[in-house]
Amino acid sequence: MANKYQHKYRISSARLKEWNYGAEGSYFITICTKRREHFFGEIINNEMQLSYLGKVVEDEWLKTFELRPDLKLEMGEFIVMPNHFHGIIIIGENEYNTGRDAMHGVSTFGPQSKNLGSILRGFKSAVTTNARKRGNTDFNWQPRFHDHNIRDEASFERIQYYIANNPANWKNDKFYGHEE
Repeated sequence: MANKYQHKYRISSARLKEWNYGAEGSYFITICTKRREHFFGEIINNEMQLSYLGKVVEDEWLKTFELRPDLKLEMGEFIVMPNHFHGIIIIGENEYNTGRDAMHGVSTFGPQSKNLGSILRGFKSAVTTNARKRGNTDFNWQPRFHDHNIRDEASFERIQYYIANNPANWKNDKFYGHEE
């Protein structure tokens, strides 16, 4: 059985192998809707007008920081766009990333908790659950998310600017026009 598929259907991880995603640091994340469908609202006069589900996304993102005080999370700039979400999340020094096994160069296998992936799984799940409760059975996220480790202040400021100005640049965005 082990050789049946010979890794043919295995999807390689987009994460950095040498990075511990529970480590203290700043992360720029992007999460897209499945097939990049426009569920979250529309851009009118260079401003995002949130739909009901877009407001859910915003509310659940804000709750993320309240629900996980043990991770010492901080919120950077974020924006809900018609078919994706951009945000900066800062994981602070906490009891889960300060021990001898929590060095930046160590990526652990096993149950993934108290790290970026578990935070975003919870966020995506909360939005999806709320959508289903309201009868929106068509809504779904893409299975993955994009992340970028922010390594210095200049990069942090550049990304914050990009996020804040994303609605004004919507027509030039790579996600523009992907509604099906």
